Amino acid sequence: MNQKIRVLVAKGGLDGHDRGAKVVAAALRDAGMEVIYTGLRQTPAMIVEAAIQEDVHAIGLSVLSGAHMTLFSRVIDLMKEKELNDVLLFGGGIIPDEDIKKLSDMGVGALFTPGAPTTEIIEFLEKWVADHPRE
Repeated sequence: MNQKIRVLVAKGGLDGHDRGAKVVAAALRDAGMEVIYTGLRQTPAMIVEAAIQEDVHAIGLSVLSGAHMTLFSRVIDLMKEKELNDVLLFGGGIIPDEDIKKLSDMGVGALFTPGAPTTEIIEFLEKWVADHPRE
């Protein structure tokens, strides 16, 4: 891969559980990606603004609080508003299967639930970035 993949890992809303996000961030970093971790309690606007400032390829949103439908849909809306058409939104957390389908239909690239191997996330991101080169 010619370009270094840049990923923003974000914890949205009031969810204070960030172990999974930190594990994913470390795995992505170990795989050679540049990772920007936002820390806890970020609003969708803060997440999208950080993605713009950091010129990332992807935003990884971790939601364990049950607010996944609200947080993902607001981030998607803001990404469209800011014309982040070449940025992938993916995520993870405790998300019911029926909501995974709804979020996918809204435009979330992939969702990884607890126990997903980090290698699966890395491979997904590498393929997505390779399939969506920046001009």
